Parts: sequence; C-alpha cells; structure tokens
Amino acid sequence: MAAMVTGDARDLFVAVASAAAALTGLLFVAVTVTPRPAGGRPRGVIHQVRSAAALLAFTNALGISLFGLVPNNNVGYPAAAFGIIGTLFTLASVRSILADTRARARFLAQLSLIGGLLAVFISEIIFGTELIVHWRNHNALDTLGNLIIASLFIGVARAWEFVGDRDTGIWASLMVLATGHERSLNDPDKGAAEPGESPN
Repeated sequence: MAAMVTGDARDLFVAVASAAAALTGLLFVAVTVTPRPAGGRPRGVIHQVRSAAALLAFTNALGISLFGLVPNNNVGYPAAAFGIIGTLFTLASVRSILADTRARARFLAQLSLIGGLLAVFISEIIFGTELIVHWRNHNALDTLGNLIIASLFIGVARAWEFVGDRDTGIWASLMVLATGHERSLNDPDKGAAEPGESPN
C-alpha cells in the first residue's frame, strides 16, 4: 500500500502538526501560570470542561496529523479513533455539566462548544471510516484536512476563554454589547460557600 498522505496533503498535515504541537505547549504554559481561585478551591466545571476541550482539540489535530505522516499508514484509522475518543469526551462533559447544579444553569450557553466538538468528531468517524474502506478517496482526505484545521480553531477559542477567564462565544459577546457587562467563566462559583462553610 502506498503512503496515505502524499503531495500537497502531506504538506498540510506537516503544517497542522507543527501548529498543534506549538499550541499544545503554549496551553500547558498558560495552565501553569493562570492563578488558582482563592482558597485553593478547584475551578468550576464549566472552566474545567473548556480547558480540557482545548487540550483535546489540539491533541486531536496533532495525533491525526502525525499518524497520517507515517509512511504506509492509512490516516482513516487514527481519524476514526480520535473521533470516537472525542465524541465520548464530549458526552462525558455534558454529563459533568448536568450533574453540577451551578454548571447546569449555564448548559444552554455551552451548546455551541458541544455542537462544534460533536460536529468535528462525528465527521472524523465518518470520513475516517470512508478512508479505511476506500483509502484512495481524495475527497474524504481533503475533508479530513479541513476537520483538523477546524479542530485547531476550536482549541484556540477554548484556550482564549481559559486564559482570559471570560466567555468569548457569540451569545456572550452579544450580551456584552447589549448590557455592557462581561461575565467571568467562574461567576457561578464566586461568593458560593463550600459545603460546611458559611458564606462571607
């Protein structure tokens, strides 16, 4: 079997892998320098889900690109595998949000993130499977290239929210324009008393 990713597609995968590796490293630096909440309390569920989504989006693009560059690899296999992992992560994130009382109230605001991740990961499963069955399908390979680029952009958007500690989604931005008030990702946690602790 010939190398799965060749020519211009190979150059694209090299560029995506380089960008994803650099962004993953920057994300780890951002995590280490971002201040923790007062009292050493863990960050809210929404914040944890968004930061984990950023890391997964970067590693998704990085993993598919690197495995696709290995000679004679069929890139459909890593694409389908990462798609399954990403879908399970997204569904687990939905469960975590719904299980937390404070995070549940903001579930609707997370639909764009959830929908974007599911769209990318499910598409990776579909087109990855298509490449496994028909490994010469250039249309499926081109679509997969677009999907890993989209994964990078999702990761950048989520990482910006994580570092800036603010919601940069379309609805949050419209609310800022309409009201002039910007809401932190950790607002539901501020001023909330821990179990067994009286509020200040």
